[in-house]
Amino acid sequence: MKKLAIYIHIPFCVRKCLYCDFLSAPASDETREQYVQALCREIREERKSYVNYKIETIFLGGGTPSLLSGEQLDRILGTVFDAYQVADDCEISMEVNPGTVTKEKLKAYKRAGVNRLSIGMQSAVEEELQSLGRIHSSEDAFDTYELAIKTGFNNINIDLMSAIPGQTIESWKESLKRILDLEPAPAHVSAYSLIIEEGTPFFEKTPTLPDEDTEREMYKITNDILSEAGYLRYEISNYAKPGFACRHNCTYWERGSYAGFGIGAASLVEQVRFSNTRNLKDYLGKYLKNATVAIKENRQELSVEEQMEEFMFLGLRMMRGVSAGKFSDLFGKTIEQVYPGIVEKYCRQGLLQKIPEQGSGEVRIALTERGIDVSNVIMADFLLT
Repeated sequence: MKKLAIYIHIPFCVRKCLYCDFLSAPASDETREQYVQALCREIREERKSYVNYKIETIFLGGGTPSLLSGEQLDRILGTVFDAYQVADDCEISMEVNPGTVTKEKLKAYKRAGVNRLSIGMQSAVEEELQSLGRIHSSEDAFDTYELAIKTGFNNINIDLMSAIPGQTIESWKESLKRILDLEPAPAHVSAYSLIIEEGTPFFEKTPTLPDEDTEREMYKITNDILSEAGYLRYEISNYAKPGFACRHNCTYWERGSYAGFGIGAASLVEQVRFSNTRNLKDYLGKYLKNATVAIKENRQELSVEEQMEEFMFLGLRMMRGVSAGKFSDLFGKTIEQVYPGIVEKYCRQGLLQKIPEQGSGEVRIALTERGIDVSNVIMADFLLT
């Protein structure tokens, strides 16, 4: 059977953060319940499209999925298990925001099948959390982590954000140190730089941010500290203890098939990209009142050139890089034929490297440490259209 990842979008939050451009907003208990009902119906109705697939990973993102009750989450995952063929070792991840869960909730999530949590800490420094508009304190985040460990979760990611208002190199080191001092230390760390997005309060009035050199130094420090602590950087911004890389996110970077459910959720299936409507009223009308509205939008059948582009610029985010042999197998041409001189140019500059694949005689092409600093420039050179 073919492999499939499932993404489920929960678009609700307590309050929008100042930097957030995700599809999310506060909502009443009634609206959240209506959404869960509609979501379950969408999942059931779409099963006919995926009868030849086995579900390898499920990811509940948002928004704040942990605003859902244990019973609501159980209904959602129960619908997936009833309607689809789910692998015995399916990775089931859920985003959790500090201050929105209890031990009882976490137990219910675990019973429902969740086996991986992603805690949105962002910073362990109070002033930095306040500058981001987060609803929680650092102690809330540590308490949530401790509750999760006591509940039996051993695959936990912590999200951290660098280059945020008021942050210094020393305060960034403090955040890293505090999460590494946890017992046990988290299995996974995602460390992203703040990006100011249009339509957010930060875009309307940009706060004072660390300068570019400081941001670059934070990035280097992250790799140094986490590597010394036994984490492997497997993607530009993601670190994991051995065996704990996020399989769901790797599906995105390796261009595997994934189906998105809920408003705004994106899908890539058989080289076709599409997404759901971002209009909550239309979504609820479709699945609760049988309204004749188009839910699936932005359908795009990817050309071979677009597939090649994505193979390169998504794959190069992974530290293992891209397989030259797989590129040739998929597209009937070598990377050199499609991108003449580009790989060699960056290899000469020390920004890309060729790594022999054991036992195959093929090579992988990957960013070097220096190449990571200018990865956006390099990846732009692999655009064809």
